[in-house]
Amino acid sequence: MNEEKPPDSAGKITISDDVLADLAGLTCTRCYGIVGMASQSFQEGVAELLGRDSLRRGVRLKRKEGTVSFDLYVIVEAGINIAEVAHNLIEQVEYMVESSTGLEVDEVQVHVQGVRVN
Repeated sequence: MNEEKPPDSAGKITISDDVLADLAGLTCTRCYGIVGMASQSFQEGVAELLGRDSLRRGVRLKRKEGTVSFDLYVIVEAGINIAEVAHNLIEQVEYMVESSTGLEVDEVQVHVQGVRVN
């Protein structure tokens, strides 16, 4: 689904779900304490670390009336405060999506799929 901004005299802007997922995934990988994105499916107790070209597979999003909600599947670095990293991640994703697209972020859920020693 694409989000269309209201038309003005110059035209309209359409933002695809893939762009929003890529933006959220890239923001995640730049946050302190995040090793990478993980696959949404957690099979046999092993979280699959995704490469840069498939970051959107670690993001699930939902749209409702001009707002967007994210579920982020991440792998964190061992030995750090997971709650603090998750809180920082939520703030960063909200800021980047809202400032880059003008859409309001309704909710960000962080799902820690694994812990890895870097």
